[in-house]
Amino acid sequence: MIRPFLPADPKLVAMGVGAGALALLLAALGLQYFAGIQPCEMCHWQRWPYIAAAILGILGAPMIKDQNNARHLAIFLALLVLSSGLIGAYQTGMEYHLLPGPASCSGNRYVLGSGAPPPNIQCDVAAWSLYGISMASWNAICAFIITGWAAMSLKRA
Repeated sequence: MIRPFLPADPKLVAMGVGAGALALLLAALGLQYFAGIQPCEMCHWQRWPYIAAAILGILGAPMIKDQNNARHLAIFLALLVLSSGLIGAYQTGMEYHLLPGPASCSGNRYVLGSGAPPPNIQCDVAAWSLYGISMASWNAICAFIITGWAAMSLKRA
């Protein structure tokens, strides 16, 4: 039986959560810049926790010497990733028209260098899906997996 990688070192858990957050952020940026899928406002909301988790997990965790502080950092990073997943789950509910959302999800953002506003991108419309699952749903699924992995690893530690 294949046993999942569950490190007992909280510093490794924090770094793993940071790496997972970075991978999800790079996937979203890849879809945006290489596939041309423009993000809505809630998509940006989902990215901010990943940016913080990636920076703190990859750059900050190796500097921590105390195991207790590393554990607290890993818990904090897992909560950051979980918050992004919860936003993604909420957006999924909006896409299925089960939950209410902001009346307009497109703020006054301008495409860099062009001076023109981007097209009006609505949060309640799935711009991309894989196997019928939207990007917001994939974000929620992946974030919950990372959070669960972190929780199981920290419980083992």
